[in-house]
Amino acid sequence: MTTSVPYSAYQATAAHPPAATVPAAARATELTKVYGQGETRVTALDSVTVEFGRGEFTAIMGPSGSGKSTLMHCMAGLDSISSGSVRIGDVELNGLKDKQLTQLRRDRLGFIFQAFNLLPTLTALENITLPMDIAGRKPDKAWLDQVISTVGLSGRLKHRPSQLSGGQQQRVACARALASRPDIVFGDEPTGNLDSRSGAEILGFLRRSVQELGQTIVMVTHDPVAAAYADRVVFLADGRIVDELRQPTADSVLERMKRFDARGRTS
Repeated sequence: MTTSVPYSAYQATAAHPPAATVPAAARATELTKVYGQGETRVTALDSVTVEFGRGEFTAIMGPSGSGKSTLMHCMAGLDSISSGSVRIGDVELNGLKDKQLTQLRRDRLGFIFQAFNLLPTLTALENITLPMDIAGRKPDKAWLDQVISTVGLSGRLKHRPSQLSGGQQQRVACARALASRPDIVFGDEPTGNLDSRSGAEILGFLRRSVQELGQTIVMVTHDPVAAAYADRVVFLADGRIVDELRQPTADSVLERMKRFDARGRTS
C-alpha cells in the first residue's frame, strides 16, 4: 500500500527532538536472533543495538527478510532472543517468565497489526476497552475520551466491526492500542490492508497521538510515504542496522532505500 496524502501538513508542526535528549522507552543492546541449527541456521538479527525515544515516532524499514519484523517482535516480547539484551523502560525482558511477559505486554505495550483483530460481536467501544476489561481494570475516562476524539470515532462507538469500513476498523484497533496509555505502541505494517486514503488517515492519527498525546510509536513499514510521518527512520539490511534518517520525507526515504537495493545488486 502506497499512501498518496503528503506529510507536509504534519511535518510543519511535528517535534523532532535530538536523539541525545530523548530518554529511551525501549532499548536493544547487541540483540541477536537465530533460527534453526546447522545448515538451516539463519541469523535474523545480528548484534543490533538501538534505542526508541519516549514521545517519538520511529519507522523501521528494510528489504524483505532484513529482520525488521523480527526486531519489533523481539522488542515487544513476542519472540525470544538468542543473545543480548532487550529493555522496556527499566525492565529487562530476558529471564521474565511467561506470566510476567504477558502482564508486561498487557499493561505497558500496545499493538497494531495489518489484521484488525476485532471481535465481531462487540461494539467499537467494547473492542477498545476489551484488554482492560480482561485485566479487570477500569479505563481512565478522560484519557479514553481523548483517544476516541483524536482517532475520530465518537460517532461510531456503538457500531460493530461489520458496520465499519476498513479504515474505521483500524482506527478502533489504534484506539484499543492506546486506551491503556501504554509506554510504547508497536505497529507492524498497520496500513498494509488499507487503501491510500484510509492509510493516510491512520498515519495522521498516529502522528497526532505522538504530538498531542505524547505517545511513543515504533512502526514497521515498507512504504516511504508512511515512513515520512515518523520523526526518525531506522534502516535494516541482513539483520543489521545500516542507516538512520531524521526528519524524513518520502523522497529522502526512497533515496536511501534505492542505495540499499543498488548495493544488494552489486554485492
